[in-house]
Amino acid sequence: LSKQVPLMEVLKKEVRAMLIAAKAGLTPEQLEEQYMAMVCKPLPLHDLGFQSTLELVTQMPEVVRICSSKNGTLILKAIADDSTKGIARLVANQKVKTRKASKKTTMKANAAFPTKTSKNPQSFQTLSARTPILPAAVKAELQDLLSSSPLLLADLDKAFLSRFGRAFQYRQYGFLSVFEVLRSMSDSIVIEQTKAGSLVVLRKYLASQIEQEEVSQGEAEEEEVSQGEAEEEEVSQGEAEEEEVSQGEAEEEEVSQGEAEEEEVPQDEAEEEEVPQGGAEEEEHQGSEQFPPTPEIPPDAVQDRSLCSLPPLKRRCLVGVIVEFVVSPSQFYIHICSTETSYKLQDLMFEMRHVYSHKVAADKYIMPESAVRPGQLCCVMVCKWWYRVIIHRVINDQEVEVFCADYGHLQIVQKSWLRFLKWHYLTLPAQAIPCSLAWVKPVEGRWSSAAVLLFKHLCRFKELVGVVDEYVDGVLYLFLCDTSTKDDVYFHSVLRDMGYADVCGENIPSQEFGELNPSALYVQPSGKQGNVGVVEPGLCLQQESQDEDSETATLKLAGAEL
Repeated sequence: LSKQVPLMEVLKKEVRAMLIAAKAGLTPEQLEEQYMAMVCKPLPLHDLGFQSTLELVTQMPEVVRICSSKNGTLILKAIADDSTKGIARLVANQKVKTRKASKKTTMKANAAFPTKTSKNPQSFQTLSARTPILPAAVKAELQDLLSSSPLLLADLDKAFLSRFGRAFQYRQYGFLSVFEVLRSMSDSIVIEQTKAGSLVVLRKYLASQIEQEEVSQGEAEEEEVSQGEAEEEEVSQGEAEEEEVSQGEAEEEEVSQGEAEEEEVPQDEAEEEEVPQGGAEEEEHQGSEQFPPTPEIPPDAVQDRSLCSLPPLKRRCLVGVIVEFVVSPSQFYIHICSTETSYKLQDLMFEMRHVYSHKVAADKYIMPESAVRPGQLCCVMVCKWWYRVIIHRVINDQEVEVFCADYGHLQIVQKSWLRFLKWHYLTLPAQAIPCSLAWVKPVEGRWSSAAVLLFKHLCRFKELVGVVDEYVDGVLYLFLCDTSTKDDVYFHSVLRDMGYADVCGENIPSQEFGELNPSALYVQPSGKQGNVGVVEPGLCLQQESQDEDSETATLKLAGAEL
């Protein structure tokens, strides 16, 4: 019982944080899914003596309000306390319809940027609300699903489940319908209206079908032209009759077979020669036991090279970002939002899947035991997709822990899943950028689980605006802002208002990255490889830094006053 009380108090904070972040509330089932996704373990129902999630929340009357929807479904909503009323109000103002938001100008002038020397921040521009976006891996899965043939919209969910073994949970990415998801991928997917219903077609597939039709039409025309040639061939049948005359020569060749049979007679001599060959084989076998042959490593296999990082961002530039992986507000990884870099990563994943899925290539690039060592750049298959990874540590004879350079997480995988990385796949810089939230530190020395949970909710599957502050020991310190609300929400302010963080006006070196920063260990700084060009981040989002003494600075950064 003594252990249940503190556990219940922590759980109340976590549940309140999750429900506050969900504007429309959550069903008990959705709460279970959200908790599992964020905490990586199920709700501790049995540890607290409850049989169901509904029974649990009924014992949190000061945290959860149980409502009933029009169709009778139970909806759980948060009851804000004094420390969370401001956050609840911001979430309540969140825009649901993205079309209206898209009519706004892309940049909002006269917003403001904080400086370390003054409480009056300098002006900069923020971004208007934007539609939700899918992670690159999910986009790749949809494109792969449609690559073989189009699908009816009504069959898409079932086909996704059949192909990948899980339901297509598009709502967790911020979408209200499958149609909205497909519309967000209109550059690669098109919806055609047919008698059977809406047909979802991959644009590449559509283009290939048109090419095939054009080719088949050309072949049909060639066949018509070649009919005249066929008639000419009938005329030449006389020549074929002349060929029959030469059969006598073939009979003469049969006569000479006797000589060939005579050559088969001295088999005894051949058998005598085979005996010493067997002895040679035994000698070779004995030698192979003493010195096992080393598998031949392909010449294009990467052995002693590293990926390089993306070029550093300019101080105070604005950039669209997606938070890919979170350990805490002081340790997370982002992707830069730009059409160019997004497609390059997707294309890389598709090409690697295509190449390594063939058995010949899969066998050719198998890594010998001597190559499976910490620091080795290679690739690994996870759920049928191939990722560029660096071996972090060898756990045992079967398993290794790897760092995924394009997504930022560590993962334990089977050695048998590893393959040498082809030299060609070195070109694209590592896409995951190690980051810390600027100007904040945890109030308790380390971030609480509730603080981490709230930060994950704030970041989850949204395109955010990042304001670059500085780099410290290779880690990017930036402010994060969600512009999809009526009032822009700055994450450092939210953590402060919730009582989880102190805003200190300077960047405290990340304790988590200080303990382990795989990017610093395994990824070379930009420019160390001559074959890697500069990547322009957030094409429409990046902005040149502005003068600290600019006279246009008139407004404060929303919620960022020190």
